[in-house]
Amino acid sequence: ASAAQRQQQTIPATTMADEYDYDDEDLPDPSLKNIIEQETLQWIFVGGKGGVGKTTTSCCLGTQLAKHRKKVLIVSTDPAHNLSDAFCQKIGREPTPIQGFDNLSAMEIDATEDLDKMQRSMEDATGAGQDEDGNSGIQSLMTELTNSIPGIDEAMSFSELMKQVQNLDYDVVVFDTAPTGHTLRLLSFPTILEKAFGKLMDLKDRFGGLIGQASALFGGGSPDQVQEALLGRLEETREIISKVNTAFQDPAMTTFVCVCIPEFLSIYETERLVQELSKFGIDSHNIVVNQVLFPEKDAEELGEWYDSSKDALPKEAREICGKMMARKRMQDKYIGQCFDLYGDDFHVVLMPLLDHEVRGVEKLKDFSELLINPIDLEE
Repeated sequence: ASAAQRQQQTIPATTMADEYDYDDEDLPDPSLKNIIEQETLQWIFVGGKGGVGKTTTSCCLGTQLAKHRKKVLIVSTDPAHNLSDAFCQKIGREPTPIQGFDNLSAMEIDATEDLDKMQRSMEDATGAGQDEDGNSGIQSLMTELTNSIPGIDEAMSFSELMKQVQNLDYDVVVFDTAPTGHTLRLLSFPTILEKAFGKLMDLKDRFGGLIGQASALFGGGSPDQVQEALLGRLEETREIISKVNTAFQDPAMTTFVCVCIPEFLSIYETERLVQELSKFGIDSHNIVVNQVLFPEKDAEELGEWYDSSKDALPKEAREICGKMMARKRMQDKYIGQCFDLYGDDFHVVLMPLLDHEVRGVEKLKDFSELLINPIDLEE
């Protein structure tokens, strides 16, 4: 059955603790303890649909890893950075030590700025000047390349990021990634670069003279130098990404944590993400379900209490409790489907919806404990 069909299957509204025996020894432990204990891990990606709590999960995972590893780095690759908001301190493009830790740092990457910086270094190396509009030969070639192969600019900036991160000497790096679509494109960069090389060689063969004239018009710099600089940078990018890709496909070094909330679209997106990761050969065996109402209780149990008490409640309280009960029943259905789909093979962690935002080191530390020591679902 397709993912959508499976999502539509109705899960019986019986007690979830009866339907899914969470204490069954055959099922994976419902926590992220396995990640903390796997000391060979170097790259941990945290991804999922927008707005499901990826940044909070990344920060919590980072704070737990900091207890067991010498040097931990959290990197945000999402253009809409949230690490600064989560830790309540300014975090920049260089690794910034997190207050209250001596072995945890964070950084927020700006892919566009990385690409501009790379272009400037290539311009300096080739001596290419600028035309009256301020464009250089390198910029013109890059624009042509980006138009021909969408994603090549992101691939090159990602390789710059990986080169930078590899040189920083951290035991483990947690990536707080952009929403699912961006993350999946990141995994296809090796293929994109192969296309880029073919395209560039084709351009060189067909328009070599034209590129030479254009680079002369765009402020000089030897045409051969401009072409060689771009080819050299692409070759370097391809080597880095090829090496990184090999590491990403090694489950001893890399794993991907999927984050979702108990709603149809989010569970469906998680299914798509799990399938894509499997296609790319990237290990994934942990799912974090955020914003769960009363994980330790189930809808039937709460429903019995509500039915016996609602007549004594004021009208406003009945409306509030009725809405909460409807939401709880919906969540239980999708949590049931999540365990149905992944419970046998994945560590599925239920994280509670809190009365407050998880911001600042102390709140992150407290919340992170639930990733390792989850709420007892049998209480």
